[in-house]
Amino acid sequence: MESLPNNVPDCTFFFLAKAHQKAHGLLKKKLIPYGLTNMQHLILEGLWYQEGATAAELSKLLILDKATLSGIIDRLDDAGWIEKRLDKNDKRSFRLYPSNKANDIKNELIDVRRKGNDQLLTDFTIEEKIIFKRLLRSLFLTD
Repeated sequence: MESLPNNVPDCTFFFLAKAHQKAHGLLKKKLIPYGLTNMQHLILEGLWYQEGATAAELSKLLILDKATLSGIIDRLDDAGWIEKRLDKNDKRSFRLYPSNKANDIKNELIDVRRKGNDQLLTDFTIEEKIIFKRLLRSLFLTD
């Protein structure tokens, strides 16, 4: 769609929702061959950056609530994407690690996300990409 119909209101919420829908759909399609959801992929990338994190630490890193994270972690564990290991210092909690299955295709999965980012922003100049990301960060990092 090159332009919006004339009767679409100038509504930031609408534009953000549509942008999210487009971005989410694009990555979702790219992850289908791996059997991963967008959120599962995000959590795997988080664990590659902070291997051995607890669920609470991962929650802070990814700015996700623990309730959302808990079910996704269980599904990733059940599917063999991650390993839960008892924390040596606190037997009440687990440390999370990417499995060999995940690590074997780590670079491929990161590349899928990078190419998706590039595809999503293909019509943006470098300057527009920088500004766009800066504006998005400021939206979700401020109250």
